[in-house]
Amino acid sequence: MSDLVGYVVTGLGIGAGFALVASGLVAIYRVTRVVNFAQGAFAVLAAMFTGTLLTAGLPHGVAELGGVLLGAAAGLIVGVIAIGRPGTSPGTSLIVTLGLGVLAYAIEVLIWGDQPRSYPGVPGVAEVAGARLQAHYLLILAVTGPVFAGLSWFFLRTDLGKALSACASNRYAAQIVGIDVRRMGLIAFGLGGALGGLAGVLTTPVQQVTFDSDVALIVNGFAAAVLGGLTRPVVALAGGLLLGVAQTLVAGYGGGAYQVEVALVLMLTVMIVQSARTPIAVAA
Repeated sequence: MSDLVGYVVTGLGIGAGFALVASGLVAIYRVTRVVNFAQGAFAVLAAMFTGTLLTAGLPHGVAELGGVLLGAAAGLIVGVIAIGRPGTSPGTSLIVTLGLGVLAYAIEVLIWGDQPRSYPGVPGVAEVAGARLQAHYLLILAVTGPVFAGLSWFFLRTDLGKALSACASNRYAAQIVGIDVRRMGLIAFGLGGALGGLAGVLTTPVQQVTFDSDVALIVNGFAAAVLGGLTRPVVALAGGLLLGVAQTLVAGYGGGAYQVEVALVLMLTVMIVQSARTPIAVAA
């Protein structure tokens, strides 16, 4: 029983990271209709930059904030390149984000090399219902909850959040009332970069990061986001937590080699179910 509790809590911590990546995907897609395949790169850049700041002597908190800010800046840069030109289609922007994600590989290897990197998180071991696990997992959960609550407040209570939600609901109507849709799209990319960066700086102490770690992050993040049709952050949170727990249970009772397959099977299942529920339009 203690093993099961340990796997579940660990999975929730890992899943929270997936959920943060997914929330960034959702924030961008809702406003721009672009699936940002560079989302995982924001997490890797933020994590590696945080490690550099810690090595330079900056304290925890300040270093992690620097990593999140770098993620936001990277998101804004990707947004400018992907959607900055008027008339760029979502399909073209998607390909641009994919290319920028690959370009990030070269930048990361050039600056930090190709060896796995990590840095210390919350020290010690926590005991939950008889299970012993790294205390840092509890920090991940403690941060993720308020972040999603803050996102809900931001979209529902602030003028900027309402403008972003208006673009997500009806881009044409938002333009009619004077909202700059392209500017909202850039803000969404910046927000997505910050959320991806936060995922990176939170999870790196318990999972080493390399230049190609973004592949697993984007696969799992996309799988979690697909549960909500790429439009609902709260459902993405539930999807990320479910995915994290499922993968940890599979690794604990089966084998770690099947973890990515869990994400792919879940994503394909949801997409098949959703497509079956969508009526097919027949041209007259």
